[in-house]
Amino acid sequence: MKMADTTDLEQIYPRPLSGAEVVNPPPALVPGRVPLTGHYVKLEPQNANEDAAELYEAGHSSEEGLRIWDYMTYGPWTDLSSYKATLRAQSSSFDPIFYTIRSIETGRACGQVSFMDINAQNGVIEIGHIWFGPELQKTPAGTEALFLMLCHAMDDLGYRRMQWRCNSLNERSRQAARRLGFRFEGIFYNHLIFKGKNRDTAWYSILDDEWPEVRRAIASWLEPSNFSSDTISKVSLTEMMENRSDSQRG
Repeated sequence: MKMADTTDLEQIYPRPLSGAEVVNPPPALVPGRVPLTGHYVKLEPQNANEDAAELYEAGHSSEEGLRIWDYMTYGPWTDLSSYKATLRAQSSSFDPIFYTIRSIETGRACGQVSFMDINAQNGVIEIGHIWFGPELQKTPAGTEALFLMLCHAMDDLGYRRMQWRCNSLNERSRQAARRLGFRFEGIFYNHLIFKGKNRDTAWYSILDDEWPEVRRAIASWLEPSNFSSDTISKVSLTEMMENRSDSQRG
C-alpha cells in the first residue's frame, strides 16, 4: 500500500499494536437479515419485489438522483426491469447483505446500504454499497441510517474494526467517512477498474476502542434538541469528530 499525502483534516494515525495479544477475541457473529429501526428511518432486509420500484424512482427520477451512480461500480439502469434483476441478485447475496433504507415519516424506500467483506472470525466488517436518494441526502435521517449500521456491528455483534472504502475522487463519500468518525488510513492505487476507468481507493476505519467516543458524538448530534424545526443542526458533527481526542492513534 502506498500512503497518500496528508492534510489537516485527513491524517494517517499510526497504530503500534501489531503483535499485541488479543485478550477477548470477537464472538464471530454474522449479521442476520433483521430490521434496524431508528427515529427517522428503518433499515429493512432488501426485498427486490417490494423495494425495486421505489428505489428505482429514488435513484433515477431526477438529475440529483442520477448523480448517485457517478462513483458506484454499477448503475444507472435504463428501465425498472433491469434494475429489479440487479436487486434480485443483491437480495439473494450472503455477502454483501443488503438493506433498504425506508423513511419512517413518508414510508418510502429512499436509499440502500450493506454490510460487506464480512470477516466474522477476525471481527472485521465494512459498510458499503451506500447510496441515498435526494430526500435522504444531507439529513439527520441519512446519518441515522449509517449510525444504525455502526451500532449493530460494533455493539450487537462485537466487531473490532469497521471499514469504509471509496473512490479517492469521491469527496462526498470521503467527507461522510470523516464526519462519522472514521480515520483515514491511506490509498490503494490502481486498486480497481470500474466503468473503464482506473480507481484509486481510499481506506478508513473505526476501531473498537475508538467506537465508544464516536458513538457518544453521533448519538449526541442526533438528539432532537440539536435541530431546528427545518432539521438544520445547531452543532456540526464534522467539527465534533475533528475535535475529539486523537490519543488512541498516535
